[in-house]
Amino acid sequence: MKDAPINYHLGNYQKLAENAWEKAKKNEVARRIRAKDHTLWSVSPEEIVNRLGWLDAPGQTLKKIDYIQDTLAPLARKKIKDVILLGMGGSSLAAEVFSRVFGAAPGYPQLTVLDTTDPAAISNVSQKIGWDHAIFIVSSKSGTTLEITSLFHFFYREARKRKGVSAGDHFIFITDEGSPLAQTAGEISPFHIFLNNPDIGGRYSALSFFGIIPAAVVGIDVKKLLHNAQAAANSADHTAVMLGAALGALAYQGCDKLTLYLPARWEAFGDWLEQLIAESTGKNGRGIIPVLAEPDADVSCYAQDRVFVFLQNENDISSRVKDLSAAGHPVVTVKIKTEYDLGTQMYIWEMATAAAAYFLGVNPFDQPDVEATKIYTRKIIEAHEKNEIAEERKPVFSENDVKIYGDTSGNNLKDVFNNFFKQSRAGDYICLQNYLSPSAEIDRVVARLRAAIFKKYKMPVTHGYGPRYLHSTGQLHKGGANRGLFVQMTGENRVDVAIPEDLNTDRSSLSFGALKYAQARGDFLALAEKGRRVIRVHCLKDAAAFLKKLAATL
Repeated sequence: MKDAPINYHLGNYQKLAENAWEKAKKNEVARRIRAKDHTLWSVSPEEIVNRLGWLDAPGQTLKKIDYIQDTLAPLARKKIKDVILLGMGGSSLAAEVFSRVFGAAPGYPQLTVLDTTDPAAISNVSQKIGWDHAIFIVSSKSGTTLEITSLFHFFYREARKRKGVSAGDHFIFITDEGSPLAQTAGEISPFHIFLNNPDIGGRYSALSFFGIIPAAVVGIDVKKLLHNAQAAANSADHTAVMLGAALGALAYQGCDKLTLYLPARWEAFGDWLEQLIAESTGKNGRGIIPVLAEPDADVSCYAQDRVFVFLQNENDISSRVKDLSAAGHPVVTVKIKTEYDLGTQMYIWEMATAAAAYFLGVNPFDQPDVEATKIYTRKIIEAHEKNEIAEERKPVFSENDVKIYGDTSGNNLKDVFNNFFKQSRAGDYICLQNYLSPSAEIDRVVARLRAAIFKKYKMPVTHGYGPRYLHSTGQLHKGGANRGLFVQMTGENRVDVAIPEDLNTDRSSLSFGALKYAQARGDFLALAEKGRRVIRVHCLKDAAAFLKKLAATL
């Protein structure tokens, strides 16, 4: 069935989709989303009616383009070369998409997105930037996110050491009207504070200030981007709801592994989609599981729990579409023309995700299971600050380069992982939760490990850096169906960085290394509490070398 620019190749699933499309039409899903009708998802308006501002975001932001550009114009006179965005999840992913898809325009600064608590990554950014020509964007909807508060405290204190009382000139803030961050920001005389519509949820905020301000800073034509999004808002409701209805109905019937194929330049868009879909749908024991950057395999290797979505350039037709469809897998192709179609696609996928949640019977705008990890993390931090050693079970396996904890056993590395993965059931997936220091080398060896695991166990293998994934797929891991086998990867910190307790002191009771450990340990405990199957692999020496060995072993 065709509904340009989206085509469906559904085979035996065609009737299922047609029934979903008929249900969407009969129940007026598109009109009711547009009317902000909370009864689509819940009898209660709570955490719905105050989360639907994204429907109007393209038009609202377009009206403020002159204000945005006039406010940012002095940055050119300051000869800013580096822009460092301190954010997490919805406050950082859209900015990263725009930066990686478009790059910085000639004469504009480079954007670095810092969404980590890894001390090595933080130290590296602090050392490489030219502080005289750098500006920080502190981006937080709530204004209380632990990671962003910690990063803000650290970089502001570093700026004070170098710039004195004028340190605030090097900070831009994006936050909700009335957030605690807005008040704190005003106390340091910042370059500017952008106040966003508080009725826009974080993962739906790409076309509001959270995505558009960083895009404008690096010279992207944000007006063109928003015009495309507004055109989609005016005319693409049917297209978007059809997409969401198909994906929601397929997931409800077991095809819940949404496997995405993207043009190389659009890979970051997959990260944004991953959060939007996983955090919106993964609750009440249901959900859609995005699978990104998976290595190609013979179509016979895939179980019947997949739906494949290809975003393709207008004249680029992948041969895999035909092969996968012929093998009986549902396939959806989405046509894109230029990078500025990002505005169109973001709006369509936001609407589609809201529609998919309707077919899954979940509220797409809350995240009820995210708090579990935060509670455990806070307890571990409190114990650390009291110099109390947090209890941890003895490792189930150890060698000179690794200790492994959790739900497995074995006398050698191969047996330990075989015994863990033997717990799998039909429809399961494997998730690598990576708390190692981000680097190109770690990315390469993790890709090799993913390929080795998939080849041997024939299950989808997803990957996310921590703590970033906590704000992206973490809700799905704990609130979705119990289909994940989780492998945490941690390591020793090469360096550590102290977190100032507040903006006016260098006194510290917590480091980024300790915070990162608390987040990993906290999520381990939250997963275990939910009955999830989880192990932690702690690398004692060279993490990349160990992961290479593990891939070869498997």
